[in-house]
Amino acid sequence: MAGRVPTFKRSDEAWHADSCAPLSKAVQRGEVRLETLARGNYPGEPIQGHALSGVRTVGFWDAKQPQVWGLDWHRNEGIEFTFLETGRLDFATEGQSHELLPGRIAITRPWQLHRIGDPTIGPSRLLWMILDVGVRQPNQEWRWPNWIILTKEDLAELTAMLRHNEQSVWRASEAVSQCFHSIAQAVESHRQECSYSRLAVSINELLLLLLNMFRENKIELDASLSSTQRTVEMLLAQLRRDLDMLSHPWTVKELAQYCELGVTRFSHYCRQLTNMTPMEFLTRHRLDAAVELLKSGENSITDVAMRCGFGSSQYFATVFRKRYSVSPRAWRKRATDGKQDG
Repeated sequence: MAGRVPTFKRSDEAWHADSCAPLSKAVQRGEVRLETLARGNYPGEPIQGHALSGVRTVGFWDAKQPQVWGLDWHRNEGIEFTFLETGRLDFATEGQSHELLPGRIAITRPWQLHRIGDPTIGPSRLLWMILDVGVRQPNQEWRWPNWIILTKEDLAELTAMLRHNEQSVWRASEAVSQCFHSIAQAVESHRQECSYSRLAVSINELLLLLLNMFRENKIELDASLSSTQRTVEMLLAQLRRDLDMLSHPWTVKELAQYCELGVTRFSHYCRQLTNMTPMEFLTRHRLDAAVELLKSGENSITDVAMRCGFGSSQYFATVFRKRYSVSPRAWRKRATDGKQDG
């Protein structure tokens, strides 16, 4: 919908994480077993009160047969730990594609774009936890819930390892596998006494085991993954591919606020990354999107202008003619006539 408030607006109320709608529908159809505890829009039994603060969802699905759905490109507001117990799944982050095998753990940073299924999933038992650490941009400081009891030094080391490496998929040790199994058992028995306490103990154990796994693998850290430039890069990449984001009536001030930067600093990074001012960048990619819509011949010129974020069809026609030396109407006629000739 043109003009929709963007997913990553600065105010917390305007942020929208994935709601796992395809999974929920499959559960309603009786095709998948789902056992989860959850907050917010995630499916599952609600977590009561302030227990396990920061946990957005924890649990598993059990799909006994191939499915007609997958979880397309999406983001979550927390750090996500996903463990495949049985089956095989396609998993991808930007720039990386994997076939998850049994005993593999996939880790995605807060708001990191990722996908499960290509486009559908097969028979599988998948366990996961999403833990909100208060991060809305890569350069923000992580804030772990106070029930995480690793020492200050160990937690700082784990945070650095999670923030500063690009490897998404790891082979889990037997201890990590057993820890996920314990988490699944605690979720299944969540109505029993002390289930939240058992989950808290198991999650703390999981984090400690992951820290040891990273240490043993001697992973290389890349501090640029949590840099201010990375934050701007992510916004620009989303504007390039998401028409809803692109159609929002952005001002430079809003773009800068989105990245929690001042206008001057944001504009500096934008020029450094694109050799364009923020508004030049928006106009260029709005025109690119408009060209794709015009090719179909199914939308009026006004509809194309509005969907691509131009304030009026007159302004759209002006900037379109400046770039392509013809009007949008003439460009569309040429494109559709070419299709018919072909």
